[in-house]
Amino acid sequence: MRVAFAGTPEFALPALEALLEHHDVVGVLTQPDRPSGRGRHLSASPVKILAAAHRLPLLQPESLRDPQARAPLAAWDAEVLIVVAYGLILPPEVLKLPRRGCLNIHASLLPRWRGAAPVQRAILAGDQVTGVTIMTMDEGLDTGPILLKREIGIGAHDTGGSLHAALARLGAAALLAALDGLAAGTLAPQPEVRGAHRLEPPGSEHRAPGAGLRSLARRGDQFGRRAPADPLSRGVSGPIGCDRVYKRREIS
Repeated sequence: MRVAFAGTPEFALPALEALLEHHDVVGVLTQPDRPSGRGRHLSASPVKILAAAHRLPLLQPESLRDPQARAPLAAWDAEVLIVVAYGLILPPEVLKLPRRGCLNIHASLLPRWRGAAPVQRAILAGDQVTGVTIMTMDEGLDTGPILLKREIGIGAHDTGGSLHAALARLGAAALLAALDGLAAGTLAPQPEVRGAHRLEPPGSEHRAPGAGLRSLARRGDQFGRRAPADPLSRGVSGPIGCDRVYKRREIS
């Protein structure tokens, strides 16, 4: 399938890698290079680095509201646009461009934890289960018909970093399944269930007794406790695309 991709942070990499292996990626959207680090030097996003390594057509507009900024995207003639933590608003004109629409990977089981920082909110609330949702995008915030969901358990020692990485991998696998279903005509979008998220919803089936204390203990990682495995697991980071990891003296 001819797919275009829009994403920016490390969370988006497994999805782009999966698409490169199984589909025809015709172009990539990512945010412009941003200042980072103590020297505030311009840095390319992880998605830009991967796209450049594969010599993919690349766009980095400040906004997609300008028709001139959208013109190259239209020329790609993608069947579907995959959006993973892109970080820019897609105007209606962009949502209408791909023949099969725009699909988003959201790192929660919608309607739970709609909006920013769903991974961190799941841990903070003491959820035992979270997952990813593949959805068709509309003009709302994490709204639109749902194609499929995939669940994953939250272990006692999971932190924002470890869960973030697991959901990125799960999202990539779920995305491939959704695209296969769309191509075969076996996957019908389900109407989105509207619902507000609260920090600790009463009667939640995902919440474990005493989870508040355990989640606070896990959040203690952000204050410098060494954690096993990868460096991201040292803390409950910010929203996807805005990760911050404590490194002794500086946050970069």
